[in-house]
Amino acid sequence: MEHLREAAKLLAQAQRVAVFTGAGISAESGVPTFRDALTGLWERFDAQSLATPQAFQEDPELVWGWYEWRRHRVTSVRPNAGHDAVAAIEAHAPHTAVITQNVDDLHERAGSAQSVHLHGSLFAPRCTICAEPAVLPALTGEPDGGRRLAPPSCASCGGMIRPGVVWFGESLPEAALEAAVRAAADADVLLTIGTSGLVYPAAEIPRLAARSGAAVIQVNPQPTPLDRIAAVNLHGPAAGTLPDLVSLAWPD
Repeated sequence: MEHLREAAKLLAQAQRVAVFTGAGISAESGVPTFRDALTGLWERFDAQSLATPQAFQEDPELVWGWYEWRRHRVTSVRPNAGHDAVAAIEAHAPHTAVITQNVDDLHERAGSAQSVHLHGSLFAPRCTICAEPAVLPALTGEPDGGRRLAPPSCASCGGMIRPGVVWFGESLPEAALEAAVRAAADADVLLTIGTSGLVYPAAEIPRLAARSGAAVIQVNPQPTPLDRIAAVNLHGPAAGTLPDLVSLAWPD
């Protein structure tokens, strides 16, 4: 409880807040992480081998089918209390930037405005040729596990549409990375939530905040490499810890 009060005091006094989230917060809503075993017919495939430009080039129907299955999984779950608490932090601290490594839309559905998606989004596909954004087809039911689905064609140039995520071997979106770096460098407090601190270059964001003088507050059930740079470590799930943190920082 002492650590929670210390974190709440730091948060309440901050003029600029950055919230940096990873797979852990979405896992609490039931979104599988890359470290989880795939289910159904997808057990035959390694997640990391599907999330590459080479995989899409060699078998676009397989990769598109997998991402449609993932999109369906995300739309079937709800934001949890951790996502709601992040939106509440934004409401109490107007100069708040939400930076996420997650490719779902759970922050937006919880009420967060204009989250910075470092790794792209399942809901922002684009053309492989002209890079124009594309409209996703409506989900009419869960895609069969392992079933190949043909990617749609671009309405502008007829090119093949690809998932709007950052694959292994690709660079992070320049605008998103610049926004995240700027927010981390300017923050008085950075909350790092549900991230292992191992996936680079995104893992550099909380370290940059610490070097720039921000107090880093970590929320994670397990120890991570970020423990040693955090001013306060709150070892617990986001959905259980963040609502208590918000209540202490801004008591009604």
